Amino acid sequence: MAAMEQVQSITLAAGSDLSAGQFKFVLLASDGQVDLVASAGGPATGVLLNDPAAAGRAATVAYAGVVKVIAGGTVAIGAKVQSDAAGDAILAATGDHVLGVCVKGGADGELIEVLLISQHILA
Repeated sequence: MAAMEQVQSITLAAGSDLSAGQFKFVLLASDGQVDLVASAGGPATGVLLNDPAAAGRAATVAYAGVVKVIAGGTVAIGAKVQSDAAGDAILAATGDHVLGVCVKGGADGELIEVLLISQHILA
């Protein structure tokens, strides 16, 4: 069972139906709303903790702490993670944004635990 600790979050407006986006990486758009990360290796504002079902609804976004994230492949403890194009956590590649460090690993589609890095670094 995945756990979350010392989570700091902010509530923002969802940019679309994010009901399938819980525990995925999201990005704050220029319109002030959050959307799922749409490109692998880029920046993210944080991880979506709830599942707003329509644009404009409250989206709770974790930006610090240990949070649950859906794995987009096998991720081991200690691995640096980035987002794939679906908002899932995958192993960070050289030159991409590291969004956190895995503290409880898992396989594709499983919930893992990631210690979010507040200032993204490049792998």
